[in-house]
Amino acid sequence: MTSPSPLRLPQIDAKAAPTLKHPAAEPFYVEAIGQLAASGIPFLLAGTYAVSAYTGIVRETKDLDVFCKAGDYPRILAHFQDLGYAVAIEDDRWLGKVLKGDHFFDVIFASPSGATPVTEAWFAHARQLDLFGTTVRIIGPTELVWSKSFIQLRHRYDGADVAHTILRAHEQIDWARLLAYMEQHWELLLTHLLNFRWIYPTERDVVPAWLLDELLDRLDKQRRLPPPQMKICRGRMLSRIDYEIDVKDWGYADLGGEGGWRDETEGPDRDG
Repeated sequence: MTSPSPLRLPQIDAKAAPTLKHPAAEPFYVEAIGQLAASGIPFLLAGTYAVSAYTGIVRETKDLDVFCKAGDYPRILAHFQDLGYAVAIEDDRWLGKVLKGDHFFDVIFASPSGATPVTEAWFAHARQLDLFGTTVRIIGPTELVWSKSFIQLRHRYDGADVAHTILRAHEQIDWARLLAYMEQHWELLLTHLLNFRWIYPTERDVVPAWLLDELLDRLDKQRRLPPPQMKICRGRMLSRIDYEIDVKDWGYADLGGEGGWRDETEGPDRDG
């Protein structure tokens, strides 16, 4: 299945554009974006370019973040390999690279934990803008918030990008779809919304009241329940490195598999 034509998507008047940390890379990006567009393989631009477009924040960027569906990830890499570019599969769970000399762009189809896979819906709700002389599709603000909500490492925290996108593009965010994306991780969404309210007390009302009511009701019901029996550490979805000790030494379950039990007398009945 192919994604909708970019001509059907709304054109955004980008508030700003990032600056290149290495200006000499611009010819490479111009060439790469042109080759991507000519290939016909669906892709979205994200990262700093999307943040700048929606918020007006100008900052340096060292590369391009090209998002695609998992099935198109090998197609993009193979396409550029056939054109003579070097390619690398940095992590087959979410990330590849296309390189030419000292310059590169990332090809991303999910978050490192797999929590935010790129799907057809990302393309259906994308925007488009002109970049380096080519009209490209850019990740929508709803998906931008979703994808950045899980980036919380010691050396990189994207909570400010989430807050700034809510502040500057809240009218474009589909809050019901954002809740659906984060249904299983609604506490993380609530955390970001409370963080936003604390940062911008005069702007609290930009978050719909129904959404906050829904999340707080879930929290109220959850607080009445007993704690889970399985010791898990969801922190590994945010940073595998920072929460490694929890799994390695402290007996917590990783993203999959089993860990210890809160009470050693508890646990599932394995008979039968």
